[in-house]
Amino acid sequence: MRKIRIWDIPTRLFHWSLVILLSVSFYTGLSGGFVEMDYHMLSGYCILSLVLFRILWGLFGGYYARFTTFIKGPTRIIQHAASLLKKEPPYPGHNPIGALSIIAILLSLLLQASTGLFANDDIMLEGPLTHLVSYDTSRMLTGIHKTNIWVIASLAGLHIVAILFYQFYKKDRLIVAMFSGKKMLNDVEQHQVSLVRELLLGSMTLTLCASAVYAIVNYL
Repeated sequence: MRKIRIWDIPTRLFHWSLVILLSVSFYTGLSGGFVEMDYHMLSGYCILSLVLFRILWGLFGGYYARFTTFIKGPTRIIQHAASLLKKEPPYPGHNPIGALSIIAILLSLLLQASTGLFANDDIMLEGPLTHLVSYDTSRMLTGIHKTNIWVIASLAGLHIVAILFYQFYKKDRLIVAMFSGKKMLNDVEQHQVSLVRELLLGSMTLTLCASAVYAIVNYL
């Protein structure tokens, strides 16, 4: 067993930034108020930028952050599910079931942030793109936005339970790994990385996504 670098810096920053922003969005969205809703919209723009970043990073980011690395077929998912209670060696990156959770969370966040752009509560809040759709369409998307938040809450809760299960039952130190980027593994190849390339590419990707969201919000 030796420490292997699994999670690159952009992936770790994405993860913890998303945790903070989701907390802000939950609090401000449920509490309401003029000031709170201003922060709610800002956090929504940031979440949309992060989700777009993660999608692109899943295409050309670090080895274990790429979708091609951790998305598996039905057979592998069933095999992993059948061995959940067995004390097996830790998985290098996302396991097959964890991969499904990641995809579900990203899709639900993308839906939530996108519908928020068209939301209209008939009182004090209008999304920046409400003028592009009819009133009825805006109200429908607002309904989806209000309902989907509980889907996200359920997925987040399930994600936390799974992390605790792997952390304490299977002795897979996921929490520490998401801070340090390293896991104790056996017979796993160490992929060479360039920190300069990693940080430069990550910064450029995030800037591109944030700029796209800014343009959508302000110029459409």
